[in-house]
Amino acid sequence: MTVWCFGSINIDHFYRLDHLPAPGETLPATSYEVELGGKGANQSVAAALAGAVVRHIGAVGADGASALAQLEGFGVECSGVQRLEGPTGHAVIMVDSAGENAIVIHPGANRALAAGPALKALEGAELGDILLLQNETAHQAALAEAAMGQGMEVIYSAAPFDVGAVRAVMPFVNVLVVNAVEAAQLQDALGVGLEDLPVESVVVTRGSEGASWHARGTPQIHVPALPAQVVDTTGAGDCFTGALAAALSEGQDPEAAMRFAAAAAALQVSRPGTSAAMPRRAEIEALLGESG
Repeated sequence: MTVWCFGSINIDHFYRLDHLPAPGETLPATSYEVELGGKGANQSVAAALAGAVVRHIGAVGADGASALAQLEGFGVECSGVQRLEGPTGHAVIMVDSAGENAIVIHPGANRALAAGPALKALEGAELGDILLLQNETAHQAALAEAAMGQGMEVIYSAAPFDVGAVRAVMPFVNVLVVNAVEAAQLQDALGVGLEDLPVESVVVTRGSEGASWHARGTPQIHVPALPAQVVDTTGAGDCFTGALAAALSEGQDPEAAMRFAAAAAALQVSRPGTSAAMPRRAEIEALLGESG
């Protein structure tokens, strides 16, 4: 099966600092790097390096040639990426010495893309293919509805969290992926527990506490986080979701897919960066072998 990702493509500007700035504080950066990013691109790269066939649908601006070349260099097919006027999406990412981050995003082409070409690109999908999507583009609900109508499995990473966006997309979702904070916000907003959300399955990522799979009428699956020397947590959730999609596309059961994704995330946080830190399949399998 193919993993299709409808998602953002960003140019990430990384500033490494001793600590994150307080209001009004000016700090010198210890280093500066530019890298491919965006939740969509990150998930596409994570899935491709984990072994999946990946096709990306999205948009870049007039300054996006390098970002697109990097995405293709990771093995992601990009014929569904629109080339627009104006800027490519970009992010300013500050990372402190403990690996924690603060991020500012400008959406650029990600919000300017047209629905028609995106839907046209998705027509090439086959029954059982997977669609990954997030909240950094326009037209998520339209793509999710089209994918479900074509018999695809839809995995929705509800980040950055917005309850209105989640309400619109959720009717067309098979697997909803949220972190622990987002899960609590969603339950508060809708007034229901995880098992009563109108989706087949909910995956909750909990950082160092691992991740859990909730499906109505079946026992909860919990997988622990693997030990890691944390260097940078930026993109860890995207790594987990992309690797999870890759494993599910191969027919792995939820518990095996979750363990695979947890191993990928453990490797990713031990390295600096986002897309460049995504692990390859052989590394993931080696870590799983070492952990038993």
